[in-house]
Order: sequence, then structure tokens, then C-alpha cells
Amino acid sequence: MNRTTVALLAALEAVIVAAIGLAICLVPLTVLWAAQYHLAGDFAIVWRATADIWLLGHGVNLAVTLDPQLVGSLGLPAAAAPFQVTIALLGFAALTAGLGVRTGLRAAETPYRSTGAVSALAVFFLISVVVTATAGSDLVQPSLWRGFVLPTFVYALGIGIGFVFAALRGVREPSADHAGDRKGDDRATSAAGRAAAPVGVAVRSRVAAVPAPVRAAVLGALRAGSAATAIVIGLSALLLTLLIFGNYGTIIGLYEQLQTGVAGGIALTVAQLAFLPNLVIWLMSWLVGPGFAIGTGSTVSPIGTALGPLPGVPLFGVIPAHGYTFGLAGVIVPLLAGFVAAALLRGTRRAQTDGALALVLTALGIGVVAGIELGLLAWWSSGALGPGRLHDVGPNPWLVGALAAGEVAVAAVIGLLAGGRARR
Repeated sequence: MNRTTVALLAALEAVIVAAIGLAICLVPLTVLWAAQYHLAGDFAIVWRATADIWLLGHGVNLAVTLDPQLVGSLGLPAAAAPFQVTIALLGFAALTAGLGVRTGLRAAETPYRSTGAVSALAVFFLISVVVTATAGSDLVQPSLWRGFVLPTFVYALGIGIGFVFAALRGVREPSADHAGDRKGDDRATSAAGRAAAPVGVAVRSRVAAVPAPVRAAVLGALRAGSAATAIVIGLSALLLTLLIFGNYGTIIGLYEQLQTGVAGGIALTVAQLAFLPNLVIWLMSWLVGPGFAIGTGSTVSPIGTALGPLPGVPLFGVIPAHGYTFGLAGVIVPLLAGFVAAALLRGTRRAQTDGALALVLTALGIGVVAGIELGLLAWWSSGALGPGRLHDVGPNPWLVGALAAGEVAVAAVIGLLAGGRARR
């Protein structure tokens, strides 16, 4: 496979990734447009709404200016002044990043991984520019520079993760029996090695300069801290699933109150599916301790819940007016995650934790990594959902990061000790 073929295939994959995300918005909105206006309205409105939602899903701020008559009919005096919608529908970002991982894995299998990555990102950037330029209206205007940069950044993040996965997978040596059959693969691997040689040599030389115990502790903390983050998020997703099933009647009741019809119900459901990752992260912040807010002055946390009027989103039916009954028992989740991740790390002999100081420093590193990752997720899941009190929605990332770091670090100390005993 030559360089031009790799570039073209990567560019095609970038087009497909963007098309999938846009189609998820465009198809239900087109159905709604056809059902409500019988194909008689301006389809450009549907496209602009699709572009706005797709951009919002990647973290692009939307400036909203409502017509005074519309504000009066809605009974929302706070919406009379222009306001920002900054909360990302993380389902779209997760989809783009996940497909970016696939792009990175495919590019890493070729001799020209850098060419593939650059080609894919260049095409995705051009698509983002076109989408941003054609989005917006008199009512809604996206941030131009964010629209150009953030979707491409999310895709680049996924490609980078794909490269990391490919590097961790490693290169398997061919057996003697199949050496002749894999000459082509060997030549491709050699070409890939030569293409990545300058970067690889530079990285290896920098890493080799770090003392072995420090290097092992840092890599171990990164692995275990990321594992703890994954455990907390996974259990939060499981908890959200149980809450949806447990509050199914309330959610259906909210759907019936909105009276959106079939087409509107489909569009609303797609929007809520895109919002599910945000709710998972909000539940994570509740398990860690700080909880989250749905409007200025409101709070949903283990130590107390005070809610004002909620937006008419059926999925918010999983949030009880008086809080969750299991209270501070939720803190067991980050403690369990830190313990399990640290115990597994110590059991693999990959952490140089001989001695009390080394053990404490490794545990602190695990807590810091988990705290930073969970804090960043909390930051990305929060923002402004509307005017007035809805300017403040979601968890406080600083509190989430700080408390998660402390909880995971404390549990990691115990996990490292337990893993060390099990290894002996």
C-alpha cells in the first residue's frame, strides 16, 4: 500500500465519520420536517439545526437570541436577553472519538501512519469549517473558531488513542514455519519502523533517561489511575441503567405531557441519547461526593438535594426531588475502583513499590491521574443549558477532581499492600 492510497483511504474514513454524526441529527429532523410541514418548508432550516446540534455535541458554544414575541409566548423573561448554550451533548463527541480510535488503529497498521492521520484530520477540519460556515441563523450563532477547532480536536484525540492502543498491542514476531509466508508483512513493518524511526528514537531516548524505578512508578500510576477512572465510569453507567428502568413510568409520563407526537418523540429521544454520557458523568460526580447542579442554587448530592423547576426533559425523571436513598454509600465506588486498580497493578509486578515511600508516591500518582481524568470529564459535561438559572448545570470539576484524587489515593494504598501480599 503506497502513501497516496493510505492518504485517500484515511480521507474517505474521515468523511464517513463526519457523515455518521451528522446523519444521526439530520435523519430524525428531516422526518419531523416532513411530518410537520409536508416537505413545504425551507430545508435549509433543517440543515442549520443539524449543524448546530452536531457542533454543540463537540463542545462548540451557541449564542441564542430569541424573538421578543417568542419569549412572551414561552413565559421566560430571562430569555429576553441573548444567552449562551455551552453544555456539550457528549454522545456526539464520544461517537467521533470512538470512530477516531478506529481510524488511528487502521493508520497504525500501514507504513505511513503519519500520512494517514494528517490526511484524515485535514479532511475532517475542512468538513468542520463547511458545517460551521453553513450553521447558524438569526436566532442561533455558533462560535466560529470553536466550530473550526473542537470537532477536529475530538477526532484527533481518538486517533491518538488508536495509536496508543496499536503501540501497546506491539509487533508479534513471525514463527519460523511462517517466515516465508510473511515476508511482505515484514517489509511493511520495516517500512513502518523506518517511517516512525525519528519520532520513536526521540521518545525512547527521553524515556530511557528517566531512572527505571521512577519510570515504572509513573507508567504504573497512569495505568492504574486510568483503570480506576474506567471502573468508576462503568459503574456509573450501570447505575444510570438501573435508574432508567426503575423510573420508567415517570419518564413515560413526562413524554406524554410534552405531546411531541411520533416524529417529535423520535427527535427528542435522539437528543436524549446524545445526552446520556453527560448523565453518566453527573452520576459519577454524585458517587464521588460533590454531586451536580441543575440550575443556579440547586444541588443533587449525597448530603442533600435541593431542586428548583427542572427542564421538561423526560430523562430527568431519573432524578428524584428528594435525592437518592443510598446516600453516602455511593462513595464506595471510587474507593473500590482505587483498591482494585492498585491491587491489579501490584499483582502484575509492574510497579516498583518496595518501601513505604515508593508505595505512598505510587498511590498518590494513581489518585492524581484518576482525579485529573474524572475532573476533566466533569468539566466537559457541565455548562449552560439555557437562560437565567440554567446558566449553571452539571458538576463542579475542581471538587470532583480533588475528592476523586483523595478517595482513589487512599484506596490505592490499601490495594498496593493487598496486591503485594497476594503476589508473595
